[in-house]
Amino acid sequence: MLHELRVQNLLLMEHAELRLGPGLNVLTGETGAGKTLLAHALDLLLGGKARPGIVRDGAAEAYVEGVFELPPNWSPARLAQAGGTGGSQFHERIPEDAEELVLARRVWPDGRTRAYVCGRSATVADLRDMGSRLLSFYGQHEHRKLMLTNAQLDALDSFCGAEQAERRRAMAAAHERVREIEARMVELEGLVGARERELDLLEFELREIEEVNPSAEEASELGAERERLRHQDALRAGALTGAEAIAPEEGEGAAALLSRAARELETAAALDPSLQALAERLAALRFEAEDAAGELRAYVDGLDSEPGRLEFVEERLAAFAKLERKHGGSIADVLAHAEACRARRDALQGADATFDGLSAELEQARAEREAVGGELSRVRAEGAPRLAEAVLERLSELAMADARFEVAVQARDGGYGRRGRDSVEFLIAPNPGLPFGPLREVASGGELSRVMLALLGAAHSAGPPEGAGSLLVFDEVDAGIGGHTARAVGAHLRDLAQGRQVLCITHLPQVAAMATNHFMIVKDGSSSPARTSVTALDGDGVVEELVRMLGADDDDKAARGHARELLKSAT
Repeated sequence: MLHELRVQNLLLMEHAELRLGPGLNVLTGETGAGKTLLAHALDLLLGGKARPGIVRDGAAEAYVEGVFELPPNWSPARLAQAGGTGGSQFHERIPEDAEELVLARRVWPDGRTRAYVCGRSATVADLRDMGSRLLSFYGQHEHRKLMLTNAQLDALDSFCGAEQAERRRAMAAAHERVREIEARMVELEGLVGARERELDLLEFELREIEEVNPSAEEASELGAERERLRHQDALRAGALTGAEAIAPEEGEGAAALLSRAARELETAAALDPSLQALAERLAALRFEAEDAAGELRAYVDGLDSEPGRLEFVEERLAAFAKLERKHGGSIADVLAHAEACRARRDALQGADATFDGLSAELEQARAEREAVGGELSRVRAEGAPRLAEAVLERLSELAMADARFEVAVQARDGGYGRRGRDSVEFLIAPNPGLPFGPLREVASGGELSRVMLALLGAAHSAGPPEGAGSLLVFDEVDAGIGGHTARAVGAHLRDLAQGRQVLCITHLPQVAAMATNHFMIVKDGSSSPARTSVTALDGDGVVEELVRMLGADDDDKAARGHARELLKSAT
C-alpha cells in the first residue's frame, strides 16, 4: 500500500503531499489542473522516463517520493530476492528491520535523474523492478492493449493463477533450449557441407608443419650453429692463436713461463713461508693455462664439420622462417596453430557423431517442450470458459448485461513460441442479435474500458498474485463513459478496492462518489508560473467538488441534492 506521495517542483506542482489510505482513493480536478502530473510522478517512481521540461521554471530540481508499506509476508530479503537481476543490490539498500519502503527520484532541468531506495542511491532499473512489485499502473489508453493477441493471452494466463506463470517460465526455457539446439544443428549442417574442403586445407597445413617438426629450442641452436659455420675460419684462427700463445708446439709459451715462475717461488717459499700462498696460486694458474690451451685445440678440432652442414642448417632455418611467416611470426605461434588445426580436424571428423548426438538432444528437448506446452494449453482450454463467465458477470454489472463474451483458444500460426503454441482471441457481441467478432474490431472505446475493468476484476478476484503489490492505479480509464454506465464503473472500482488500495484519477462524479478517500487538485493561475495544490476532501468539500463535476454552480440546490444522493447511494 502507498502511504504517502510527495511531489516537489514537478511542472505546475510546486509542492503536493497525498496521504492515501486503503480502499478507493480518487483524484479529481478541472481539465488542465495537473491530474496527469500525479500520474507522471508515479510513473517516475516506476522507473519511467522523465518528460522534457517537467521541472518547474526557476526550480533547481524536481523531486518525487513514495512511501510504501511492505506486505506483511514480505521481508526485505524476500523482496530483494524477487527483484530479479538487481536482487542482491536491493538487499543491501533495504534495512533488515524495515517496515516500509521509500522510493524516490530526482530530476534536473537538463534531463538527468537519480533514483533512491530507502535513502540510498539506486538505478532506474532498480526502481522499475521494485516498483512493478508494489503497484500496477493502468493509463488512459491501457484498454487499447486488449487489441493485441499477446495481451489477451497474458490476461488468460494471469486468470489461470500463479502456477500458470511457472508453466510459462518453463515453456520459455524449453523453447529456448529447442531453438539453441536447432541453431547448433544448422551451424553443424553448414559445417558438414564444407567439411571436405576444410579438412583438405587442415591436413595440408598440419602436414607442412609436422614434416618440418620445428621447436623453439632447435631454432635457437641452429641459429647459433649457423653463425659458427659462417665464421669458421675466423674462429679457427682465433682459437689457434690463443692456444699457441699459451702452449706453442715449439718454444716457450705462457704455460711454460708460469711453470718456471711457480718452481722458483716454491723454492723461495721454503725459505719464507709467507710466500707459500702465492706459490700455490701460481701453480694453479699454470694448470688453468695448460687446460685452456688443451680446450682451445679441442675447439679447433671440433670446428671441422661434415661437408654441406651449413647448407643443411640454412635450409632448415629457412623452413622455420616460412612457417613463421604463414602462421604468426614465431615458432610458438606455429605450434599453437598446429594444435588448433588438430582440434578443428577432430571436430570436423566427429561432426557426424556430434550431429547424431544433437539430433537425440533435439528430440528430447522437443518432447519436453511438448509436455510443458501441452499442460499450458490444457490449463488455458479449461480456464477460457471460466474467464469468459467471470468477465460476463462483471460486464453485466458494468451496464453491458446483453453482451456476450468468449475466449477462443487455438493453435498459433508458426507452431511453438516462448508463450507456447496457443493463440487467444477475445470475441464479443456487445448487443443482442449481433454475431461475435474480435474485440479489437467490434468494441468501442467505452466498451474496451469496461472489458478491461471486468478482466482486472476477474484476475484480482482472489487477491493480487504472490509477489505483486496491492496498489492499482487507474489514470482516467473511465474516459468515454457516462450516465448509468459511469455509476456501474464506479461501483466496480469500489469492489475492486476491497482488501487492497486503488488510486483512480477520474472526471466522473459517479466514480468519485464511490471514493473512500477523495483528493482534489486545483490550479491557481494568478501566480507566474501557475501553481497547483492537492487537498484531501471530506464532508461538504466532497459535495462541492461533486457539484463542480456535475457542471453546476455552487449555489445550484438541485445539483447539491444530486451530489448528496450520489454519496448516499454509494454507501
